[in-house]
Parts: sequence; structure tokens; C-alpha cells
Amino acid sequence: MNNEITKLLQGVKDGTVSVDDALLELKKQPFKDIDFAKIDLHRKLRQGTAEIIYGAGKTPEQIIKIVQTMLESGQKTFLITRLDEQKAALVQKAVSPSAKFDYHKDARLAIVGELPAPDGLGKIVVATGGTSDIPIAEEAALTAQALGNEVVRLYDVGVAGLHRLLSHLDEIMSATVIIAIAGMEGALASVIGGLADCPVIAVPTSVGYGAAFEGLSALLSMLNSCASGVSVVNIDNGFGAAYQASMVNHIKS
Repeated sequence: MNNEITKLLQGVKDGTVSVDDALLELKKQPFKDIDFAKIDLHRKLRQGTAEIIYGAGKTPEQIIKIVQTMLESGQKTFLITRLDEQKAALVQKAVSPSAKFDYHKDARLAIVGELPAPDGLGKIVVATGGTSDIPIAEEAALTAQALGNEVVRLYDVGVAGLHRLLSHLDEIMSATVIIAIAGMEGALASVIGGLADCPVIAVPTSVGYGAAFEGLSALLSMLNSCASGVSVVNIDNGFGAAYQASMVNHIKS
């Protein structure tokens, strides 16, 4: 369900939005060409979430121009992922007079605009096997919050000390969706998948010794999970897991 279009049509129905204003929103230019990028301005209208800016590989000047264009086009809250500290400082200096800019160093993620109030069905639990997985977990948790979800963080609850995870059964059992983040052998996702009655999204991380192959070992373990209801995203893709989790948490019956 597209929340933005639904709200727009509901506004027409109850009289708070005129037909002409609604038509204007739908007719606005769907993207803006700024030479090096074509910014999808209808992403939020189509999918309920503004376009996400991937910071890696872009210059600070490119990111600044994209952010300014999105703000000028009425985008309220959006993310910049994989953004290093040096670029973040330059972008913040350029855009902070016109919009709130929060940079989170560990997650390498910036939130432009205000965090929305949570409007999901329930809670998204973000769990990690170890402390070394926290940067990816924070990318996931902050993304989920920016997409309008209530987030519960359970960090360092890996299977090497199973009692740590079992002490949080209430949070696990009450979640709408769980993001399980782990490196090494990636066993956390299977264990959580065997306990929870909700979808589990597994995120393999590049944490581990040599034979972990920079996360490939955890990826293959998670893909071969014997627990039903476990899906897997790519290595270190906390953002992708959170986006999927948010979609699950916003499905209306």
C-alpha cells in the first residue's frame, strides 16, 4: 500500500485537499535532471519513501547538489548512506541552514530532515551477534527509524553466549519483524528464526577471521538456514534489511 497516495486521496475525500492540488501533486515532474543525476522526485509518492542517496563514489559537491535539489522539491526526510566523515562535514555545512542534518559516524549515515513519528504496525527488533556488528546494525536501526518505525536494539546477543539472547525473549516474541545481523558463521539468524513467530531478515557481515571470506561464510550459512521464515540480504547491507523490514511493518490488512 502506498501511504502517500492514500493520504492524498483521503484528503480529497474529506475535503482537506482540493482536486486541483491533488492533480498538481500527481502531475509534477517525476524526476529532475541535474546533468550527473536524475533525481526521482516521485519515489515517495509511488513507494511511500523518498529516494535514498548512496554516498560512496559521489563527490561532496554532487551530494550537496542532490540534497539541495531534493529539499527544493519538497522532500522532507531522506537518507544519505555510506557517507564518510569528511564528506559529511562538507555536506552539513552546505545544507544545515535550510534543513536539519544528523550524521552518525559509526553507521556512516546521515538523516536530512526530522525523524517522523513511528506509524508502523509494531516494533522492529535489530539484533547483533557481536559488538563488531554494531556499525551495520546502526545503519539498519537508523534507516528503520527514518522510515517511520519503532526500533528495539539488542546488541551482542550472539550464540557464543546463548543466555544473552534468551534473556530477551519478550522483545523477540513481541516483534513484528526482526533483523538478525552477524558475521563469523552467521548462526544468530537461524536461532532467532527458530524462536520468533515473525519474519526474520538476516544480514551477514564481513566480520570474522580469514576463512570467513569477508562475510561470504555468514552469507552462505544464512542462505542455508533450516529455520523457516528467514530471508537474507547482501553482506553488510543493513540499509536493505531495514527497508524490507519497514515494508513488512507497514503492511495494512
